[in-house]
Amino acid sequence: MRNLTRILSVMALASAALLAAPAMAADGKIVSIRAAELVQQSPQFKAGADKIKAEFDRRKNDLEAEAKRFVDDAEKFKKERDMLSAADASKREKDLTTRQLDLQYKQRQFQEDFANRDRQLTTEMMAKIKGVIVQVAKEKGADLVVQDPIYATDSVDITAEVLKRLQAGGGK
Repeated sequence: MRNLTRILSVMALASAALLAAPAMAADGKIVSIRAAELVQQSPQFKAGADKIKAEFDRRKNDLEAEAKRFVDDAEKFKKERDMLSAADASKREKDLTTRQLDLQYKQRQFQEDFANRDRQLTTEMMAKIKGVIVQVAKEKGADLVVQDPIYATDSVDITAEVLKRLQAGGGK
């Protein structure tokens, strides 16, 4: 009997909390943001993309040139293999294998470096953008910012205001 009383008491408290939750939520102001639009249109992300392109284009071109030289040398070896002595063919084959492994390592390292730098720049840009979002939300008196809602009216969507500030240099 005592356990039944406890269970009923807990259920009564839970019901009261659930009934009070909508009333408490009605007092708060909610605004929304469309993240994809911010990423596509913000000058910060465009600058970040340009920066990463400038940092990695030369290295990418060098790797592509090295890969082309390797492919050319491998094709040349296939054509000349029958005319080479066994020792020369073995030596060139080992050299090509070593070059291939080295090239694969460089390509993996490039991809890792690119991904790390991209993550770093994205984190930096998102921090700046989030700062502007918070600033606009506070000015609008918002208690909650919802990202990418299925539906939001223009009166609660602050994406345009955030973009305007980012383009004006508020997030740099």
